[in-house]
Amino acid sequence: MQDLPNPPERAALFLDFDGTLVEIAERPDAIIVPPDLPELLERLSGRLDGALAVISGRPLAELDHFLPVAIAKVGSHGAVLRPQPQGPLEEPALPSPPAAWRVRLATLVESFPGAFIEDKAHGFVLHYRQSPEAGPVARTLLESLVAEAPDAFALLPARMAWEVTPRGVSKGTAVTSLMARRPFAGRLPVFVGDDVTDEAGMAVARAAGGMGLRLQDVFGTPPVFRDWLAEMDRHYARGAAA
Repeated sequence: MQDLPNPPERAALFLDFDGTLVEIAERPDAIIVPPDLPELLERLSGRLDGALAVISGRPLAELDHFLPVAIAKVGSHGAVLRPQPQGPLEEPALPSPPAAWRVRLATLVESFPGAFIEDKAHGFVLHYRQSPEAGPVARTLLESLVAEAPDAFALLPARMAWEVTPRGVSKGTAVTSLMARRPFAGRLPVFVGDDVTDEAGMAVARAAGGMGLRLQDVFGTPPVFRDWLAEMDRHYARGAAA
C-alpha cells in the first residue's frame, strides 16, 4: 500500500459505495453504513461547493435509502444520474435484456443454494459470494446470452458477481457527464473505487489530469479511506477558516 495522497485543492470527488465507502456484505441489503458517514459526505460536499458524487452500481433508490443526504448521486453504473441533490433524474434511453435471459439464469441459480439474482432497471446481477461454485457456470451461461446481442449488452465482472448491463453507460460516462457541468467543471477529478466496474471512472479521471485510485492499493480498507475523507474535511475547514 502506497503513502496516502495529500488532499487535492479544488477537487471533484467521485466515490464508489460498496467496497469503498462501506464494506462488502454477504447480501446487498446487509451492509452497515457507519452512523457518521452520511453527515461526513454531506459536509465534505459543502466544502467542495457540491462537487462530490457517489457513483454506484446500485439503483439510485437504494443509495437514497443508505445515504439519505443532499449530495449528487449516480446509480446503476451511470444509467441514472441526479447531479443536483434536489434536481431531476437524468436517464438515458437504454435497452433492457430479454426476459428469457433472466428466466434461464434463475433456473441455473436453483442448483446453487446461496446464489441469488439482484434485479435492476436495465439488467440484473448474479451474486455468488455464498456459493462460489456458481461463478464459473453462471459466467458461461451469461456470456452465451450476451453474445446474442453483443452490441446492446455487456457482461461486467464484479466482486463475486456477474452483471448484465446495457452498453453505452458506465461510471466513466457518468464522470464525463458531471465534469462538463457546474460545480464539477474546472476541478481536479478524483475517482476512488475498489472493483472492475470502477476502472472506467478511474480512467476518465486520470485522462482529465486527475486521480484514479484503487482502494486496495492506496487505502487498503474502507475504514482507512473514510479516515482520509475525514482528514480532507478538516483540511478544507482549516482553509476556509484561514
